[in-house]
Amino acid sequence: MASNKSQIKTLLILGASGDLTARLLLPGLGQLLSSNRGHGIKLIGAAIDPMTKSAWTARVRKSFATVGAKSRSVTAALDSTQYVQADITSPQEMTKLLAMCDGVPAIYFALPPAITAKTIDALQEVDLPTGTVLLMEKPFGVDEQSARALNKKAAALVPENQIHRVDHFLGKSTVLNFLGVRFANRIFEASWSNLHIERIDIVFDESLALENRARYYDKAGALVDMIQSHLLQVLALMTCESPATTNADDLRDSTAQALRATRLWKDDPITAGRRARYTAGKIGSKSIVSYAKEPGIDPSRKTETLAELTVEVRTARWAGVPITLRSGKAMGADRFEALVTYKPVSHLPTGLKGTAEPNVLKLGLGDHNTIALCIDVNGPGDPFELGRANLFSDPGAGEFEAYGEVLLAAIDGDPSLSVRGDMAEQCWRIVDPVLRAWRADKVPLQQYKAGSTGPKGWMIE
Repeated sequence: MASNKSQIKTLLILGASGDLTARLLLPGLGQLLSSNRGHGIKLIGAAIDPMTKSAWTARVRKSFATVGAKSRSVTAALDSTQYVQADITSPQEMTKLLAMCDGVPAIYFALPPAITAKTIDALQEVDLPTGTVLLMEKPFGVDEQSARALNKKAAALVPENQIHRVDHFLGKSTVLNFLGVRFANRIFEASWSNLHIERIDIVFDESLALENRARYYDKAGALVDMIQSHLLQVLALMTCESPATTNADDLRDSTAQALRATRLWKDDPITAGRRARYTAGKIGSKSIVSYAKEPGIDPSRKTETLAELTVEVRTARWAGVPITLRSGKAMGADRFEALVTYKPVSHLPTGLKGTAEPNVLKLGLGDHNTIALCIDVNGPGDPFELGRANLFSDPGAGEFEAYGEVLLAAIDGDPSLSVRGDMAEQCWRIVDPVLRAWRADKVPLQQYKAGSTGPKGWMIE
């Protein structure tokens, strides 16, 4: 696969006035510039909102400061960065923006799906520089049909390996953690199937509430925001067959196969998922207003802030194993992990006392790359009394935070950490029936207090 590393000279961010740019993209770029991995990259921001050059530069500087970005490359980027107020759905204005780029651009779509589609339409009428890379923020489309249509449009612009559908959960350290644990350890590789595993739970519970994201979140909800994208990608990594290599083609072929085999539990969109929304409560010392009363929220949408979805990967390896994906906001504590619960031993010798609990492997998600294996051992004192022990490892953080890795992959021309087009369609194919059931009000919208563990009976142990 050809690399674009020596060609990419400009990062053009569309939707640069939004929260995503300041909170995630610019700090990621700052890390790259500090390490000189992004040496010589010019930064251009564009959006429909007005912003002066000094305000934009101050915004970039503030974001860089959050990761301690300091280097000659950082100074050069701050001195040369530009912001343009533009209608990015206009072919004429996109032509002007591309003319401002040095060398080959990487265009980042920090935009809602509808605006991304319109901008892609505009780019059909523009002569793109050879080698142009497109980075598209999730959600990619709003359902399977729109994702397929957007794939077709994007493919008319550039080859698939120049399209990076961003899912920062696929950051290199997380990917390598999952692959390393699974395929480099015989103890897990040999037991990684329905013969030994009872269930898998993938949990991403945040203590953060809405945090000024009403415009996006109220149209998405927890199922689309987290499960449709991030957590299904984690599922694919956990259930895929061993790829021959870790290059982009082999790795994505393997994970795509797992997604194609994924079905709703019992094929029932009504019972396979459940949803809830937080009411007023407290998280630590902070009082949280009810989601329905947050500024910018339309309560009639019945947007969920906590979602669960149970699926099955219908292969010989995984048939019959329930896999539950869960994500919520305004929870009592952060919890970011995948749990693999093993079946009980087939026979416990008479004389061993205490409760023999199943073995559980816990794999941290995102920036929480810890690994723990919970096992039963003979406790202190009575040698026949069973006790619980945790074998724990913290491999440490990767070289860059997630968005730094996303941008580096684009500069290096490596799509292995992005979502391939057919995989984006499969993710929508899995959740679309559940979304339709929820929109038709066939599944009740439950409630939970902000700062709690969710509605009664929802806790995943």
